[in-house]
Amino acid sequence: MRDFRGLQVWGRSHRLTLKIYELTSQFPREETYGLISQIRRACASIPTNIAEGCGRESPADFARFLQIAMGSASETEYLILLAHDLKYLNASQCTELIDTIISVKKMLAGLLRNIKANSQ
Repeated sequence: MRDFRGLQVWGRSHRLTLKIYELTSQFPREETYGLISQIRRACASIPTNIAEGCGRESPADFARFLQIAMGSASETEYLILLAHDLKYLNASQCTELIDTIISVKKMLAGLLRNIKANSQ
């Protein structure tokens, strides 16, 4: 069992989630149960799955939860692009968020490679 709070990728994805909550609070009210809810759930799923994977016994289980986190990161990336296209995010906000997500995805991929290499 690992302490998820010690993982840089968890910290970065947690900060991303906080930023998403901050920015989506400014979206139109009619998006409360649509895009706001969906983007918040997708983004929060990244650090949530990292944390859950850390609580699992086997490296294979941990890797599976990291893969789920990777899927959630891709979903979040698309939803940010959608929010930008709908004019809910400006270009600089979109770029900052996408850059952070790409960084998180690279960190997840590296951690997955490390787990697989150490499991063989």
